[in-house]
Amino acid sequence: MSENRHRPDDHRPLDDRRWLDEPRNVTRIVYGLAVLCALALLADLFYTKHPYFSVERWSAFYAVYGFVGSVTLVLTAKGLRRLLRRDEDYYEPPEHDRYESAERDRDDD
Repeated sequence: MSENRHRPDDHRPLDDRRWLDEPRNVTRIVYGLAVLCALALLADLFYTKHPYFSVERWSAFYAVYGFVGSVTLVLTAKGLRRLLRRDEDYYEPPEHDRYESAERDRDDD
């Protein structure tokens, strides 16, 4: 019978692993997505386009447009994070206020 051992970095038993816990399966997914993207890019060369704007005629326009849009979104979010970030103790009262309110509560009792 197998023991119910735990990995040091995970709290689940070894026999309770999921298929995405294996690094080789994640690698397979990444390679599979790369192949699908390459096939979609290749298919872009073999059909007739009916563009509304002239830039839509360019090969791989939508792939480049989507990639640039995604990168822009991520970089904008990182900038907003710096702008909107709060301190760790933003919602906690300062130390001296905490002790004063605790003393007040004791006096009220």
